[in-house]
Amino acid sequence: MTKSIGAQVGSTMIFMSKNISELSGRKGLSRNLFEEYGNLAQQTGTPDIEALEKLREEFLVGKSTAYGSVSFYDFLKPENKGKKVYVCNGSSCMTAQTQNRVISTLNGYFEASEIGEMCCLGRCHENSSFHINGKNYSGNDIDSIGQIKSEHISTAEKYNVVSFGTAILTSEYEDVPHFYKIFTDSLTKTPESLLSDIRESGLRGRGGAGFSMAFKLESCKNEINETKFIVCNADEGDPGAYSDRYIMEQRPHNMLMGMLIAGYVTGANYGVVYIRGEYPESVSIVHDAIEDIRNEGLLGNNILNSTFSFDIKIIKAQGAYICGEETALLSSIEGQRPEVRVRPPYPSQQGLFNKPTVVSNVETLANLPFIIKNGGKTFAAIGTGKSTGTKLISLDGFFNRPGIYEVDMGTPLSIVVYNLGGGFRSPVKAMHIGGPLGGLVPFSKIESLHIDYESFAREGFLLGHASVVCIPESYPMIDYIEHLFQFTAHESCGKCFPCRLGSTRGYEMIAKAKNEDYKMDYELMADLLETLETGSLCALGGGLPLPVKNALKYFDDELSGYFNK
Repeated sequence: MTKSIGAQVGSTMIFMSKNISELSGRKGLSRNLFEEYGNLAQQTGTPDIEALEKLREEFLVGKSTAYGSVSFYDFLKPENKGKKVYVCNGSSCMTAQTQNRVISTLNGYFEASEIGEMCCLGRCHENSSFHINGKNYSGNDIDSIGQIKSEHISTAEKYNVVSFGTAILTSEYEDVPHFYKIFTDSLTKTPESLLSDIRESGLRGRGGAGFSMAFKLESCKNEINETKFIVCNADEGDPGAYSDRYIMEQRPHNMLMGMLIAGYVTGANYGVVYIRGEYPESVSIVHDAIEDIRNEGLLGNNILNSTFSFDIKIIKAQGAYICGEETALLSSIEGQRPEVRVRPPYPSQQGLFNKPTVVSNVETLANLPFIIKNGGKTFAAIGTGKSTGTKLISLDGFFNRPGIYEVDMGTPLSIVVYNLGGGFRSPVKAMHIGGPLGGLVPFSKIESLHIDYESFAREGFLLGHASVVCIPESYPMIDYIEHLFQFTAHESCGKCFPCRLGSTRGYEMIAKAKNEDYKMDYELMADLLETLETGSLCALGGGLPLPVKNALKYFDDELSGYFNK
């Protein structure tokens, strides 16, 4: 009976969620509920209660939906009220140990209540990152905080951008009319022929999962519906990653044309670029790029007198790592609390506003113009095995030459570390590759790995987004895995028990072992990790065990003192 009641409650919640999706979609993308939450928070940092009441009544959603959503996001929740400056608390800035000085300096200019946190600002190449006046700063900028605060000056960041092998995403492109000839030529071909090229390319998702792009597109294409969406997941929340930011700010038309191609292939008429709030420059640059193609007549109804209509809208996120998960992202756009959805149905069948939707990350979409121009076979010939094409890698400030490097899949990791990155500025014992849920690669494994999905999987790691956060020899590994549990606990959507409770229990266990006369039990930790891995709804809780297991395996000498023998 209990099981039956639980099933009924679960199905009722799913039904309610679908109803809210429909209510939110009544106005389409023209007036978006989630955007309105952000508009209400602009002045004080959190929406006024009275204004929020009026908004939810207009959209016909309940109090629990509106308040549950607003209270979740870092930049909307009541605790954000009055914040004027934000300090990056991402893994890269943490291991670089730059942020205590940043906070100390800011304390001379702001009240403690005016200083908040952001994770992560994507300034991992030089750290010391902070956000003020709607702009990001890093490196030596903190030394000019007085002038930045009073005069709102901007500063120029600089990092290396180098290709090793085939330059797809790091190559310069022509002006808009010439570059978009790839797309306009596509309009003379059938969607089936374009899909065939994409299938032949073997392109896999670059956001972490490595899922077949052609399969997603075909699945959405086969759905019969007048309304379909292409959603670009630009919520690059992995600390240490800034490759998507590079594309949005230096090669935005690769991404935008990729969305147009995906729209044409699937029969979608609407595109959304969901950009994280921590990337204000990206929002501005992509907005201008959209206007450029609109002025060329490449957006709108019946583009260039064809039967294809498509438009693109930017939606600015409000600070929640979980929105990098595709179904949580869709719930976010709808103005719901960004909780992970149970699948099936998959987004390509029932996604944004319950309509067929392709959700794909920036780097994946940005590869489509090259594939359509040069053919799927050309792309497939780059790389190795099932890891075709190239991959962007983000190197953090521990490297002598930090920056964005584009390499052919299959390139030895040692070439990336030593030939491209120039080695390390100071001794490093491990590299956390692929974000907080990626593999924790010990220094000794550098010579064993190649930049491809299979190599990392064979060695018990995960390539993921291919961001690299270095852990110096001086940084305690116990502190790092405590940080991972704490990060997951803070960012969990709370929908499933293993992630919501397991991450908190893990953090509590480690904190207790560090600060009290207490030893953790290996078996208990193993059980906790297994529960997280097998019972979590998404990769947040399900992925956390990987780096922790890597740490326990390769750094047992350092960690054993915190466990019962």
